[in-house]
Amino acid sequence: MTAMDNNDVLTSTQIVIEEALRKMGYGDDMVDLLKEPMRVLAVRFPVRMDDGKTRVFVGYRAQHNDAVGPTKGGVRFHPDVNEAEVKALSIWMSLKCGIANLPYGGGKGGVICDPRKMSFRELERVSRGYVRAISQIVGPTKDIPAPDVMTNAQVMAWMMDEYSRIREFDSPGFITGKPLVLGGSHGRESATARGVAIMIDEAMGKLGIPLQGSRVVIQGFGNAGSYLAKFMYDAGAKVIAISDVHGALYNEQGLDIDELMDRRDSFGTITNLYKNTISNDELLALECDVLVPAAIENQITASNADRIRAKIIVEAANGPTTIEATRIVTDRGILLVPDVLASAGGVIVSYFEWVQNNQGYYWTEEEVDAKLRLMMVRGFESVYELHRTKKVDMRLAAYMVGVRKLAEAVRLRGWV
Repeated sequence: MTAMDNNDVLTSTQIVIEEALRKMGYGDDMVDLLKEPMRVLAVRFPVRMDDGKTRVFVGYRAQHNDAVGPTKGGVRFHPDVNEAEVKALSIWMSLKCGIANLPYGGGKGGVICDPRKMSFRELERVSRGYVRAISQIVGPTKDIPAPDVMTNAQVMAWMMDEYSRIREFDSPGFITGKPLVLGGSHGRESATARGVAIMIDEAMGKLGIPLQGSRVVIQGFGNAGSYLAKFMYDAGAKVIAISDVHGALYNEQGLDIDELMDRRDSFGTITNLYKNTISNDELLALECDVLVPAAIENQITASNADRIRAKIIVEAANGPTTIEATRIVTDRGILLVPDVLASAGGVIVSYFEWVQNNQGYYWTEEEVDAKLRLMMVRGFESVYELHRTKKVDMRLAAYMVGVRKLAEAVRLRGWV
């Protein structure tokens, strides 16, 4: 690995992908194929805004590799969406699907926009416009989108409706993360957080730390962060700190998560209602049993990795720890459960939703949770065992497990 921090998420992903493939004996041709998505579509589409003016939006859809099956991955609406990020995220989705042993390759999409500055109707028009723009390369057997940053079940409902109009038949299997009444799955909204909670449980078991009374710090209070805080709180852990974009709340005796859940807005903002806050930097350095980065990329870097005082880091966000920081915290004896393993719960329950749509038979929440736990634990054990036997860090072990199925599918198809 590189000796310096590489904050470019695509380049750092490619570095670890190459190292994983080479450790498993694959050559330059496989590395060359899998280090980039096989298909990336950039689109520009017009949307009539509420003031009567037409605004042109830019969107992307990346499909990493479909050797295993259709591609799968979220759509984010965010001002900072860019092509390199979407490419990297599609590769991570391939790895998540590989670790969970799902019949998918990775996909990812996004639109450069800020939903916080749009009306409900403008958001609907952007959602439908994006689907019209990418409709030729997506579908239940091609590429199945899902919610991601600043998109939700309502956005998925609009997208499914638009796709069904274009194709002229009802297509619930086109997209996952839908409302229950439109073919959504029980447990989908909280699936990422549920998976992270299972990973915390497994990691604490390896280190012999009881969950009851343990101290948990969560950076981010959006969908994943808030649900996770609630799961930890209900399980008897002390959530001593949470944060949002404005700052962080800290109480060494534990925060009242039920109160915070009641008061947060739809984007996870809560700290602006309180006076005594700390910074995100201070939050990351708090002494705790488990630190969960559940916000954005590049939060734990070479400049602050030596100040982390957690026993376990479980990555709920995509790419929160840089390559160099991974090495530093691992050398310090901190157990790091990487994003491609820890946050796989979302795509696993999305897979369950797609299966239910395809067969027209729907499962109870208990069935979904039981199946999710089984797949998450199996993924953790395979990654942890490789980490232990091959003496590699948990991130590299996860990449090796994640890319193995894809590389074998490519080889058996005769592509390489």
